[in-house]
Amino acid sequence: MDRILRATAGEYIKMAVITARETVEHAREIHRCSPTASAALGRTLCAASLLGEAMKEEQASLTIRINGGGPIGSVVAVSDHEGCVRGYVDHPSVDPPRRPDGKLNVGAAVGRDGLLTVSRDIGLKEPYIGSVELVSGEIAEDLTSYLLASDQVPSACALGVLVDTDGSIKAAGGFLVQLMPGAPDDLIGRLEDNIFMMDQLTTVLNEDGDEAVFAQVLKGFDYHLVAEQPICYRCSCSRERVEGALSVIDPAELEEMIAEDRVFTIDCQFCGKNYSITPDDLRRILEQRKEKIE
Repeated sequence: MDRILRATAGEYIKMAVITARETVEHAREIHRCSPTASAALGRTLCAASLLGEAMKEEQASLTIRINGGGPIGSVVAVSDHEGCVRGYVDHPSVDPPRRPDGKLNVGAAVGRDGLLTVSRDIGLKEPYIGSVELVSGEIAEDLTSYLLASDQVPSACALGVLVDTDGSIKAAGGFLVQLMPGAPDDLIGRLEDNIFMMDQLTTVLNEDGDEAVFAQVLKGFDYHLVAEQPICYRCSCSRERVEGALSVIDPAELEEMIAEDRVFTIDCQFCGKNYSITPDDLRRILEQRKEKIE
């Protein structure tokens, strides 16, 4: 089961671990991602889920958009307040050569000349939007940089996606450790040593599970699991939303579409679902718009 586990250690440490193999596999299947695109999208989905699930407002949503100028284009992930996510990459077939160490070269696909932008929407008139320049394009380092710049919270983040030989997702997930104000330097040093010495994240998730991540990162600390939240890939698209988007188009454009006398197909970029819009649908949308204006 895909989920987020949260734990605390003393008064200074908060940690969350996400396991998301099924979620990332579903995204891979929808978008037909290459191994590198699967890793880029999967890491971003995990990051959005970790941050989104931490928001308390029921209608809250969080969006991460990454554009580093690389061949994959933009990577987008959206999370609701339960940590359920949806996302896409502009060019899911991009798959650059692996790095010299044999790992997928996400940084080369994403690029480093651009921004990571986080938008938090809690139902007010305008969402809170913050951006940082990309550090590596590998996503975890970039998210850590954002959290320090935006929230002034010292954080350590790791994100990973393990792609099997057939292209399917074998493991996916990550962790986020955050320190509360006043954390002593020796505590920080112990955490850094643990993270440096831990096994590869995706290996731990694949072989031992998410609770083993806590055991390695918080080795030597007295920690307690405090929350568990199931997550999934969840798209919020609907015919009503599609028609709502069409209703704000300039009436002259709607008239032109009606004049073409054909069925338009609108695809959801997050889940690939198709919505057919007929001339009669457009006439109804146009009439409803006129009624609201009158």
